[in-house]
Amino acid sequence: MTSTHTPPHIRLANEIAAQFQRRDPADAARAIADHIQSFWDPRMRIRLIAAAQDSGSGLDPLAVAAAALLPPPVDRHAEPRPSPAGL
Repeated sequence: MTSTHTPPHIRLANEIAAQFQRRDPADAARAIADHIQSFWDPRMRIRLIAAAQDSGSGLDPLAVAAAALLPPPVDRHAEPRPSPAGL
């Protein structure tokens, strides 16, 4: 049986994008990205960024544009970089 469940990060991004449809696309994408950066859990942001790279994800084009404006995810498990000598 096939599920028609839309993942939360896609559903929410599309709902936010729907609120900005009448704005200039560049301004709308920036406002959506600002909202996502401010209020979304980092794990959902990571999923959104990954989904935006998949043309079959079902994301609204404004949500895709907003995802492209988000900073890349930080790997919190990466080894810390040593600081330069003397600092």
